[in-house]
Amino acid sequence: MSSVAENLIPRPNVQLIETDGEPLETLWHFMSIVLLIDSVRYHFHPRTDFFVGGNMFIYYSEEQARNRDYRGPDFFYVSDVDGTKERRWWAIWEEAGRYPDMIMELLSRTTAQTDRTTKKRIYERTFHTHEYFCYDPDTQHLEGWRLGETGRYQDIQPNEQGWLRCEEFGLWLGTWTGKYLEHEGTFPRFYDDQGRLVLTFKEAEEQRANMQEQRADVEKQRAEQALAELVRLKAQLGDGKGSNGED
Repeated sequence: MSSVAENLIPRPNVQLIETDGEPLETLWHFMSIVLLIDSVRYHFHPRTDFFVGGNMFIYYSEEQARNRDYRGPDFFYVSDVDGTKERRWWAIWEEAGRYPDMIMELLSRTTAQTDRTTKKRIYERTFHTHEYFCYDPDTQHLEGWRLGETGRYQDIQPNEQGWLRCEEFGLWLGTWTGKYLEHEGTFPRFYDDQGRLVLTFKEAEEQRANMQEQRADVEKQRAEQALAELVRLKAQLGDGKGSNGED
């Protein structure tokens, strides 16, 4: 996890804004961010000692804030903070010097170069973010880096499925093809050590409903089988009595 700054950044006398008016690259980018936030919140619920955000500006110095040098990761996670607090941005001096512990960028043709170079250097050398991931929707390729003992990023090696280990969550980061909020696509998603998909709140609710329906169907089948068996036994007893009467 990122360490708390020894000397907290003084609050700068500068107006912060929460958006620069630039839209996300595509609807897929928006859906992916919402899906990542949704699944991580479900994975950790009912805990509230963390924050997950997406497409939100991170302010880390007065110079950066004054120059409007915006840094807005597509997705980021911070541990050991008040997750119930409403935030319009993440300003380091308002968060006890805390930087993100994990960041993910969703690449596009216009951002890929910056995400792999300029942003990567900032996340490594200024933020000291423990883990940084990139996902390219065009190639469906995942890349990841983790801070090593030297304080520099080391490549995270994929497993045989091409998934990357996310130590911050104790999960695997892979891909998933399906429908989210009525939008079909291939999205980056998390899996547990058994290879099970980390669900969203709605998916978990639907899964519970399906399991209850399946249990109800099983109970119904058992009841029907028991009734059929009872009818069969009564029929056998009736046949036996009839035979004894004729004898």
